Amino acid sequence: MLSHLRPDTVRAKLVAMALATTFAALVTTSVSMLVYDLTTFQQNWVDDLTTQAEIVATVSAPAVGFNDPAAARQNLALLRVRPQIQQGAIYGAGGAVFADYALPGADVPALPARPGRSGHAIEGGRMVVYHPIVENGERVGTVYLSARYRLLDRLASYAMILGVVMLASLLLAALVASRLQQAITRPLQAVTNVARAVMQRRDFSLRVDYDDDHHGKHGGEIGTLVDAFNDMLAEIGRRANALEEANLTLEREMAVRQGAERALLLADRRKDEFLATLAHELRNPLAPLRTGLDIMRLNGGDPAASLRARGVMERQLKQMVRLVDDLLDVSRINTGKLTIRRENLDLHAVVANALEIARPFIDAQGHQLAVHLPPGPVHLLGDSTRLAQVLSNLLNNAARYTPRGGHIALSAEVGGDGRLRIHVADDGIGIAPDMLGAIFEMFVQADATLERTNQGLGVGLSLARRLVELHDGALEAASDGQGQGSTFTVTLPVLAEAPSPVARPAPSLGGERKFRILLVDDNEDFVNAIGGLLRTMGHTVHVCHDGPQALADAAGFAPDFAFLDIGLPGLNGYDLARALRAMPALGRTVMIAVTGWGQQKDRDLAFEAGFAQHLVKPVSVEQILAILAGKSDSVAVTDRG
Repeated sequence: MLSHLRPDTVRAKLVAMALATTFAALVTTSVSMLVYDLTTFQQNWVDDLTTQAEIVATVSAPAVGFNDPAAARQNLALLRVRPQIQQGAIYGAGGAVFADYALPGADVPALPARPGRSGHAIEGGRMVVYHPIVENGERVGTVYLSARYRLLDRLASYAMILGVVMLASLLLAALVASRLQQAITRPLQAVTNVARAVMQRRDFSLRVDYDDDHHGKHGGEIGTLVDAFNDMLAEIGRRANALEEANLTLEREMAVRQGAERALLLADRRKDEFLATLAHELRNPLAPLRTGLDIMRLNGGDPAASLRARGVMERQLKQMVRLVDDLLDVSRINTGKLTIRRENLDLHAVVANALEIARPFIDAQGHQLAVHLPPGPVHLLGDSTRLAQVLSNLLNNAARYTPRGGHIALSAEVGGDGRLRIHVADDGIGIAPDMLGAIFEMFVQADATLERTNQGLGVGLSLARRLVELHDGALEAASDGQGQGSTFTVTLPVLAEAPSPVARPAPSLGGERKFRILLVDDNEDFVNAIGGLLRTMGHTVHVCHDGPQALADAAGFAPDFAFLDIGLPGLNGYDLARALRAMPALGRTVMIAVTGWGQQKDRDLAFEAGFAQHLVKPVSVEQILAILAGKSDSVAVTDRG
């Protein structure tokens, strides 16, 4: 009767629930009854054997007392009327066997050499009882009885009976549940069938026809469900036409929205790629900066070494400032452009800058680096920082994926087509053929195994290719396979003739006039260093570290120039500038904003607050001296575009 029930239907689940509940109740009852019966069975056996042992002890006390083994054996022989007791014995006061008994034909074990403690025990499927023989208040011996303990037989018989009863109960419960569940599942099945038909045919005129045998037409909670479902179909049918009419409009709007979403996703992806690229670039100048600081610390007495270290640090600091400027220029993210600054370059200078960045890592890996460049100058038109970044990325990549102590070669030649080709080759892990194109994608690495020892986000090669393409060049990879090393080739156009360099006069470090200068910044190391440098040039400098202090000291100091940070504690730079501008004594003071905020809206806010110029950190002393020189020449200093 239950064969037509599918396991995934409500009907089958209701029957299964009823059977599971019945089975759980039957198992609980059966286990409880079985435990109770076995406990009672064991206690009855203990009581029966103890009683028999007590009787034997009572009638055998005189025989033991008069040392009459024959009488004791006769007393034990009376146990044959109890065939369950298969073995017995009487021990004397000394613990030796005085008389024994064994049921004829029974397979009994050897008697214990000495009697055990009074009481009962179960040994090897047998129940044994030791009972003392007492005469005139004195223990004169011990009775030992052994009977076959048929617990397993009892358990098997009881389990068989319980199994039959449980099976019959489950069958009866299944029949009852099968009958009762129809009152619930039949209307649910009708609702399901109508819902499936509506989905397949899109016909909202269908209705569920259900009669409750017990409550009349559409009675009870099931009837309420059916009525609600029918009402819902009617409402959906009324709205179907309106939805279809609005569908075309929605499709057009969806197309517009999808286009906007794709544009937003593209802009977001470009932003993420841009941020990842700059984050990768920012790390590279840190190595030569750290090396320069170590040289100045360890070789402080060597002016030449310190001068060289300062030169390296200045170049790397300029590169980092340039990268921060790129990060702040969010318009590049929106337009998808990464512009470069083109100027006349010499290949040897670009390679030297790249080696400054990459050599510490190459040396740390124990590699041998060979550099082969054309003997004469090779002029390029491009961005020195970006091209050095390309080559340093390729060198670092070669060092990272070459086993320690490997060989790296950087070579360049100008071909007959007038294009420069720079090769970075290594004898490292190589590149699989199917990865030669994929390695230039963002976040893809040639070694992507969990056991890799190389770290990185996989943005270096993607960055390098984009920068080379911005220089009207190309970047390609070649490898004979894994373990065969790899070669990256950068192709760039070469200038036929180098333009004459334009001389740029350096700002004067002295100046004819000396000024009163107010410096306000909560970065004490920065502002104290700048203040000390300006004092050595003869200027009068007053330093403050928060807005309220600067406001209190400004009127009495009457500065010619005020360099103010924006993010000041207590009073921000905008409000401080407005308050200073309102002081009559500071009517001719030139105020300059010095801040890390460099977007156009930040510049506009600075000019609105009364600043004459907006400088983005880090600020060099040359910039400050240029502003002072403009004041001394009576030139208005502004940066309003």
